[in-house]
Amino acid sequence: MGHGLQKATGAFGGPGIEGFSGAMESMQMRPARRNAYAAGVTETAGGAALVLGLFTPLAAASLIGTMITAIRKVHLSNGPWNTDGGWEYNGTLIAAVASLAETGPGAVSLDRALGIEKTGPKWALGALALGAVASTAAIEPGEARPRRRARRAGLTTGRAPG
Repeated sequence: MGHGLQKATGAFGGPGIEGFSGAMESMQMRPARRNAYAAGVTETAGGAALVLGLFTPLAAASLIGTMITAIRKVHLSNGPWNTDGGWEYNGTLIAAVASLAETGPGAVSLDRALGIEKTGPKWALGALALGAVASTAAIEPGEARPRRRARRAGLTTGRAPG
């Protein structure tokens, strides 16, 4: 929740929406402002849902999606180790929330109180799959836009050279 609030509102010394929009632009996550809000809201709401134990597999999927996106856009090229800016920490968070999707939020949770608790390996795998699909849906449009602009401007023919 805290990381989402940093992005969306500037709380806890975060960049706020303006600063994080700039980061999204530098990552080619376009439109940058929309993606900045999406990441901030997703992390805030997903974290809150996990704390409450509400819609746990969906909350896990939302956080997995943001972590996969962070890995793909920021950390992957740095290797695995967190000390080098790598993806180790993000991978640990993915494993943790996938484990929560598998085991469930526990006896003191809204899922249990409402009788909607879903647990098991299928729910964990579903959260991982949905997170990966959401990450792809967030990343691909921003990366495709410059190629479309170049094609329209006649800078590329879409054919192999030669």
